[in-house]
Amino acid sequence: MSPPDPEVDLSNHPVVSEEEWLAARKELLKKEKEFTHLRDRIAAERRALPWVKVTKDYRFEGPDGPLGFDDLFQGKSQLIIQHFMFSPGDTEGCVGCSHSADHVDAARQHFQQKDIAFAAVSLAPYVEFAPFKKRMGWHFLWVSSAGSSFNYDYGVSFTPEQTATGKTPYNYGTSPYPFSELPGVSVFYQNEAGEVFHTYSTYARGLDPLLGSYQFVDLTPMGRNESGDGRDWLRYHDEYDNDTETVGCCGASK
Repeated sequence: MSPPDPEVDLSNHPVVSEEEWLAARKELLKKEKEFTHLRDRIAAERRALPWVKVTKDYRFEGPDGPLGFDDLFQGKSQLIIQHFMFSPGDTEGCVGCSHSADHVDAARQHFQQKDIAFAAVSLAPYVEFAPFKKRMGWHFLWVSSAGSSFNYDYGVSFTPEQTATGKTPYNYGTSPYPFSELPGVSVFYQNEAGEVFHTYSTYARGLDPLLGSYQFVDLTPMGRNESGDGRDWLRYHDEYDNDTETVGCCGASK
């Protein structure tokens, strides 16, 4: 989901004195500080967005049977949902969504202390993705939205008529990829009266900040060094030791 990098050639990279390096580093630090302050301002604007009340009675299926929207909050007032690409009939999830899901359990043990619950939601029936979840070793709640309009209402699943036009309304109409499913994250709040509100959704490269492994890679000289969809190197975490090519799920970029 990142833009293509130019081919990295480290053989002729500039090498300078410590003093010259320090001067260049301080110049970059100015931009990094600007970015940090801008990120803080954007986060504040995100929190200030108006909300939309959820009025539909969405139903889900989890490991113990049917669930209502209330159940996904798991006793918390705030809920983050990963729209996980796993279509009916699939036996493996999208590799990009799987990469994102690999970050959740480690972070969840911390962010759930801030009154935040997490759930992944997929269009396939629960019985179809349960074996894949077990294989991946994930412990977060993962439920099916099969039979409801949830995925379509929150902009991650598209009808055949929409995909046939090549103009799916993905990412608020800015990224019209001709796929039946695409990734995203949505956030909800439940008040003491039990009312649920949609507060935020993000798609495509808006998901980048959640990918801690990418943030590590971005610190290095070679960076991501990929064609734009991650398929150059990204694998399921249990397949890095073999030579199987894992096909990227969508190649969406912002």
